[in-house]
Amino acid sequence: MPVLPPVTGGTFEALAAGGGGAGAVGELRAAQSLGSRLLVRGVVTEARAAGHVHADLTERSYEALAELERHAAPEVEWVLTYPAVGAWARRTCRSLRRSPEPAGDDPAALGTLALAAAVRAGLPCEVGLPRADGVFTLPSLGRVTLPDGAGGPDEIVAVAVRPGRDGALLSAAGASVRVDPRRDGEGWQVLHRLPPPPGEGIVIDDLDPYRWPAHRDSVHRGPAPRLTPEQRRRWQACAGEAWRLLATGHRTVAEEVEHGVRVLTPLRTPPRGQDSSSARDTFGTVALSEPRDGLGLAVTLAHEIQHAKLTALTEAVELTVPGYDRRFYAPWRDDPRPVYGLLQGAYAYLGVTEFWRRQRPFERGETAFRAEVEFARWRRGAHRVSDLLLGCGGLTEQGRRFVGRMRDVLGERLSEPVGAAAAAQAHLEAERHLQAWKERNPGAETG
Repeated sequence: MPVLPPVTGGTFEALAAGGGGAGAVGELRAAQSLGSRLLVRGVVTEARAAGHVHADLTERSYEALAELERHAAPEVEWVLTYPAVGAWARRTCRSLRRSPEPAGDDPAALGTLALAAAVRAGLPCEVGLPRADGVFTLPSLGRVTLPDGAGGPDEIVAVAVRPGRDGALLSAAGASVRVDPRRDGEGWQVLHRLPPPPGEGIVIDDLDPYRWPAHRDSVHRGPAPRLTPEQRRRWQACAGEAWRLLATGHRTVAEEVEHGVRVLTPLRTPPRGQDSSSARDTFGTVALSEPRDGLGLAVTLAHEIQHAKLTALTEAVELTVPGYDRRFYAPWRDDPRPVYGLLQGAYAYLGVTEFWRRQRPFERGETAFRAEVEFARWRRGAHRVSDLLLGCGGLTEQGRRFVGRMRDVLGERLSEPVGAAAAAQAHLEAERHLQAWKERNPGAETG
């Protein structure tokens, strides 16, 4: 990953306290944008250095993208910073360094970025694409499937975009496909948008082959296939309710989600519970199994935006000591965790603690009790891990400063009153988890 510029002192302090809002997320996004641009340019450089058969084609597509940027900079920026684009560029650069002919990671796919930017900007564009199967993705927009016979094996297909009233007409090898950013059509599958936040909003990416890093499938169940219309309506309903909750009682989180999350990627449903994650390769994406309701999705977003912020921060500031390999107990995991994993978890559960702290007054009945339990359990767990991190020797000076501020905030939360029944239930659940963890990991350090 390219070295990114450091964040300002005010942003560092705001992030360490668990927040930051639109300003901090905007600063992190700007750094990530620079990294994305360097990665895309790196695809051209690595293709040339490897002597890839499509190096010239890749460079011509990059030049087409640069020409588009002279007329439509915001649209090109939007495509360049789309999470799957960074994942594709990173993986392609790695593949090119290993082999001049990487299987499945053709650098000439860079042409799809130019096509996507042209569609978004309403400008004409033409590039060559190596798409023997006639299927390619326009990042941030959707997937094109050319009719049978349009483009044969080992063929470079000239693909042209011509803007129209409802999107654009995409022509290749004597065939045409209408690309409509709002709906599916013949040979075209669109990425559907969710309800608010406003502006460009958030899309459900259930199409892009780079929407979720392949190496994460060993931890999670992998991306789900294309949602059915009924599934999509459930996602949209949950998203609408989640946004209402965040906008009403969690304005800082709402700001951070609005400015920091661009994509929800559906994951396959696990056998028990729900699954959610963020990944370094896809900044701006939250991957999750189908949400049950708006409250659950709101909690997930509050949790995952913490991971996204911390991941982006650690691209610019080293918080953990390289090579430190001790592993410890985490109250939210079944396996011993390295220091970086502990830090990520503690920071995410600082966000969860703050969410339930703010949400408690809005809940009634059984849900109100559960909100108290969640607040009590995770403030204690995150505080305990913060203490462990500060004493284990695995943090840099900046890392100690960051975690010290986290611990201060969590210490303040420990002094807030919680009902006796909720406190007892939180303690019981925490102890059960710890005992099960010790049985599962005999001899491992608890801290």
